[in-house]
Amino acid sequence: MTAAAQRLGLAQPALGAQIRLLEEELGLPLLLRHSRGVTPTQAGRLLHERARAILTDVDRARIDVRALGQRDRDHLALGVPPSIVLMLGSDLMTSARTDMPNVSTSLIEERTPVLLEALGRGQVNVAWLYNIEDAPGLDRRAVLEEDLLLVTAPDKAPASKSVSLAEALQFDLVIAGARGVIRRIVEQEARRLSLSLRLAFEVHSVTSMRAMIVRGEAASIMPFSLAAPELRSGQLVARRIDRPTLTRTLYVVRPQEREAFVSQPEIDAFLDRTVDDLCAGMQPYARLLR
Repeated sequence: MTAAAQRLGLAQPALGAQIRLLEEELGLPLLLRHSRGVTPTQAGRLLHERARAILTDVDRARIDVRALGQRDRDHLALGVPPSIVLMLGSDLMTSARTDMPNVSTSLIEERTPVLLEALGRGQVNVAWLYNIEDAPGLDRRAVLEEDLLLVTAPDKAPASKSVSLAEALQFDLVIAGARGVIRRIVEQEARRLSLSLRLAFEVHSVTSMRAMIVRGEAASIMPFSLAAPELRSGQLVARRIDRPTLTRTLYVVRPQEREAFVSQPEIDAFLDRTVDDLCAGMQPYARLLR
């Protein structure tokens, strides 16, 4: 107690009185007093541990707030799945510069599993991810729901405007690998309904998949966004899968422990406007969730 009082610049009786007041407030002893000095109780050790964590957070908050005043430009590493890049193209970066003039933006285009790993390593600040599960250390917010469609060449399309999953699975299908979100959705629903998935081709390149469908070599189950140019031009046609309906969900995902941005309101507004543009471009096969 003498050494602690000296380190704090207090008289020993004053320090002892403060500890007794704290013990009275908490309703249990924090120190065991004996002839050789004092020993912390279990409650005392817990309070010490929690107090150190609180003080660390206070120090971190002070550093972050001061850093905001010292930075005049944020850097945003933005993770974007290929389907969003296909829909928006170079407009995505143009809008980022217009909407966030004080933010330098790096666009990282990868599939959801890769972007999830990049978030965990701190290489990405925020990402759009599909069908991401709730996980420790991540904040996620659902923003958009997309229908999955049966996409075929025009001469291979069913006569009806919609099909069942069982009917869609009768086609020779080209779908991405087992880690892909769409592949998991289709396999899980087929398994639930005791249906067989006839996977003719496993292709990871979206460009190659679309080329195969245009040539009539296969069909696919995919969202509008993955084949938007060909669907708009009539090179490909889409049929709704409505028995049951298959969808995928887009989330905005951030690490819970993340750097503070000076331009956070502008960043959030840009993310929301981008999702609005996506939804408008995918009508009538998408819906906002916010």
